[in-house]
Amino acid sequence: MPCKTVEELEVILEEAKSYTKEGKVADYIPALSKANPDNLSIAVIYPNGTCYSAGCIKEKITLQSISKVLTLALALMESGEDTVFQKVGYEPTGDPFNSIVKLEMSNPSKPLNPMINAGALAVTSMIKGSSVQERFDNILEFVKKLAGNDDISYSEEVARSEYETSHLNRALCHFMKQHGIINEDVEELLDLYTKQCAIEVNCLDLARIGIIFAMDGVEPGTNNRIMPAHVARICKTFMVTCGMYNASGEFAVRVGIPAKSGVSGGILGAVPNRFGIGISGPALDDKGNSVAGLKLLEILAKKYSLSMF
Repeated sequence: MPCKTVEELEVILEEAKSYTKEGKVADYIPALSKANPDNLSIAVIYPNGTCYSAGCIKEKITLQSISKVLTLALALMESGEDTVFQKVGYEPTGDPFNSIVKLEMSNPSKPLNPMINAGALAVTSMIKGSSVQERFDNILEFVKKLAGNDDISYSEEVARSEYETSHLNRALCHFMKQHGIINEDVEELLDLYTKQCAIEVNCLDLARIGIIFAMDGVEPGTNNRIMPAHVARICKTFMVTCGMYNASGEFAVRVGIPAKSGVSGGILGAVPNRFGIGISGPALDDKGNSVAGLKLLEILAKKYSLSMF
């Protein structure tokens, strides 16, 4: 078991924290530009409920792209693999997460995987409900269940900021609607998607979600099954192959655990059968990943042999 004391984790955090100066906060979404680039925090939760943490772990961040893996799980549970993968593919991409290039080059014109923006929008379009509000409530309840936290909500400011600046995502949606990948009103889908991305969590919430994926969908302590094992397996596979944007290959070599990042600086980690990890570090590298968060995971992986490879 790594990190036998909180002090041990704090030492590792301080080592990684020096890397925050190498990144910068996301500014293409105006509301995210307010984050403190010097922040870095981590929580690690084990199957027996033990939790070690360091930094300002209760400081809230928005899920952003971490939500992609959660809505994928929900869509798979609601609609099944065949339906989901008719609309989105399985393959990694070397392009930026918001690129339209592969959509234009692919035939049929469907997103390569659910972790890029086009794929995530296609997945979100499958979430069940009779209205945007009902569908968002569906997603939010699922996140609350995963995190074991009924107080989770979303940031209206961040959602509005994203919605008003989602020009690239609008382009992706219109392209996919033209080719029959999505079939709903583009503005309603963007309203839902930006609210999904703006759900607020802290490191403890992320770690609790991570342990459920790590334990193949079962909530430790209660033994409640939150998702089928095959859904957790599919999600973890995408986290390994596509979870860190177009730095996923390097991350697999250097760290080698299922993980998903977001441009708020969050990272969700799931070390299979061992523990869940939640990280917050708003300073990003040029790929959109938390620069100090990546270093923190790399140090942990080397020190405690966490890689699954």
